[in-house]
Amino acid sequence: MPFHQKKILQIGVTGGIGSGKTAVCDIFSRLGVPVLHSDEIAKELSHSNQVIRKKLITLLGTEAYLSDGMLNRQFVASKIFSNKELQRKVEAVIHPQVEKERERRIKELIHQGHRFLIVEAALIYEAGLDKKLDVVVVVNAEETARVARVRKRDAVPEESVFARINAQSDAKKKLEKADYVIHNNGTLEELESKVRFLYNVFSLL
Repeated sequence: MPFHQKKILQIGVTGGIGSGKTAVCDIFSRLGVPVLHSDEIAKELSHSNQVIRKKLITLLGTEAYLSDGMLNRQFVASKIFSNKELQRKVEAVIHPQVEKERERRIKELIHQGHRFLIVEAALIYEAGLDKKLDVVVVVNAEETARVARVRKRDAVPEESVFARINAQSDAKKKLEKADYVIHNNGTLEELESKVRFLYNVFSLL
């Protein structure tokens, strides 16, 4: 089959902060499924991509980067946290470059013969990425569980976690759009069982 005709099942995994989407992706990875973490790609490109660097400095000033050339993530987050218009402008700089890099990596995975892959991203629906994916899995959890996980992971006060949860988009809307939902309110063993079930489903598609 010619290379351009080859097909790979692209599965999106998303969910709010503390939902457990990273744990879900880790399980898929252990099962041998390639995982493309959009946030990690964005981090890499924010340091190495000169197009992103120049545009972010234009938008946010020279403080956007540290003296060692790394993105000043704390500064950028503080600038866009309560400024939705600025946040959209920053996303408009980063997302197209992330998309190009993701497409490049997907072509490599097709060439390597993988049958399906995971694209992990917090903003799958918001960025319109769902239209390019075959399936979207939303990881969901009760708010108390999400708060407890984030507090344990980041050692931050409860009110800080609630602020971050409230700043994200409506979880209910994601659940309504999802092709599959993983409810992650139990143990890691229970979560792994649910992920393995989906792995078997996707292996048949």
